Amino acid sequence: MKFRALLYFAFSVLAVSTVSGAEISIAAASDLKFCMDEIIVAFKSGHAEAVVNVTFGSSGNFAAQIREGAPFDLFFSADSEYPRALAEDGFAASPPVPYAVGRIVLWSATVDASKMTLADLARPEIAKIAIANPQHAPYGKRAEQALRASGLWDQVQQKLVLGENIAQTAQFVQSGNAQAGIIALSLALNPELAGKGGYYLIPDTLHEPLQQAFLVTRRAADNELANAFADYMQGGDARKLMVHYGFALPGEAPH
Repeated sequence: MKFRALLYFAFSVLAVSTVSGAEISIAAASDLKFCMDEIIVAFKSGHAEAVVNVTFGSSGNFAAQIREGAPFDLFFSADSEYPRALAEDGFAASPPVPYAVGRIVLWSATVDASKMTLADLARPEIAKIAIANPQHAPYGKRAEQALRASGLWDQVQQKLVLGENIAQTAQFVQSGNAQAGIIALSLALNPELAGKGGYYLIPDTLHEPLQQAFLVTRRAADNELANAFADYMQGGDARKLMVHYGFALPGEAPH
């Protein structure tokens, strides 16, 4: 019995060491930039030797790259449609898991956007407006929808500067290359941006919901660390950080 207990303990230690010393690569939508950094730090407190690499970008581009064999183990999308389509086409080892609902805001580094509305974007002194590219960035698509629903699209279209993703869009505004922009609430709440100006929360009635989901990719089906991270993302600590950065949790009202 003692031998069996020691053997079981040895295998348990080996399993933990395998997970702790493993490596994973995450493709994450740019709206998660600051939030995901904190989640990874918290996750690694229980997996000290694990290597967690994360690349931030547009969800549409990541989905295309995964189809072409890009070596990502997990995909966190800003639009649940991308993981759903990947799963349907056999590129996933897990069903898509909803993890957040995003919000868009009007933000500026030079004026207090909390005193603005979308209608102010038509003012002549607002020469450049940054949004993410609607062709492959979910936040850009929702920005276009909000501008069209407000009857402003035709007035501001010539002013638009398109970011490759929502993080680059925020950088355009932060650097002054655009006087205002429509960015993710999760980015506007980060201290790096929050200290430079307020924001106007765009009514979610003006655009389709930003239902966000993640999946474990097909290549990571047997990757214990990838599955451990997927489990962690559904736990209380990760969910608290999501709420802290302005995300609503699936099925719950925004805080």
